[in-house]
Amino acid sequence: MAQATGPRRLTRPKWTSGLVGFVVVIGVWELFTATLASGNRIWPTPWAIVTLMVSDGWHFYWPNMQTTLWEAMRGFFWGNVLAIGLAMLVLLVPIIERPLIQLSVVSYCLPIVAVAPIFTALWSGETPKVLLAAMAVFFTTLIGMLIGLRSADPTSLDLVYAYGGGAFRKLIKVRLWACLPSLFASLRIAAPAAVLGAIIGEYLGGYRGLGVAMIVSEQSLDVARTWGIALVSTAVGSLGYFLMSTLGRLLTPWARQTS
Repeated sequence: MAQATGPRRLTRPKWTSGLVGFVVVIGVWELFTATLASGNRIWPTPWAIVTLMVSDGWHFYWPNMQTTLWEAMRGFFWGNVLAIGLAMLVLLVPIIERPLIQLSVVSYCLPIVAVAPIFTALWSGETPKVLLAAMAVFFTTLIGMLIGLRSADPTSLDLVYAYGGGAFRKLIKVRLWACLPSLFASLRIAAPAAVLGAIIGEYLGGYRGLGVAMIVSEQSLDVARTWGIALVSTAVGSLGYFLMSTLGRLLTPWARQTS
C-alpha cells in the first residue's frame, strides 16, 4: 500500500533574495532620480550610469583595470606569503606569537589613508600601491592561518608524535591540511581587500588605474563616470572573492561535506 505523502515544498535558489533586493534598490533609485532629483547632476540615474559605461567602453576601463589588478595581485601574493610563512613559524617557535600578533593588530588598525603618504614618500612607482595591498591582506590571512593550523585533529597529532615526529612533522603531515578551509575563508576576504588597498594607493598619484580614473572624474564633477568606475572596482573585487571561493571548494571538498 502506497504511503501518502504531503505536498512538496518548493525551494527557491539562495540567490533570489539578493536579486529581489537589488531590483528593489535600483527601482527606488531610478524613481527618485527621475522625479525628485530630475536634472540634478549629483544624482545620475542608473540608466545614465550604464549608458556612460557602455559609451566609455573597454578601451577606457581595461587599461585602468589592468594596472590596478597587477598592483593588487602582487600585494595579494606577497602579503599572503608573508602571513602564511609567519603563521607556520609561530607553530615552530611559539615565543614569537605574542609580539607578532600585536604587530599585526597594529598594522590592521592603522588607517591605510594615513600610511599611504609615508609609503609614497619612501618609494616610487607602483611599490607603495603593492605595499598597501599587501598590508590590507596580511592580518586577515595571518589570523585565519593560525586558527586553521590549530584546528588539526589531536588524534592525528598524537599519531605523528607516537611515530617520533616533532613539531615540524606535525605541521607538514597534519596541520597544513587541516588549515586549508580556514585559509581559503581568509583568502576570500583578502582578495577584495587587496583591490581596495591598491585603489587607495592610486589616490596619491599615478598614471593609470581605477583610483586615478576616479580622481579625474571626481575633479571634473562627472558623477556618473565616478559611479561607473566604482561599479567596475566592485566587480573586480567580487571576481577575486568568487575565484577564491571556487578554488576553496575545489581543493577542500571535505570541508563542505563536514559542514
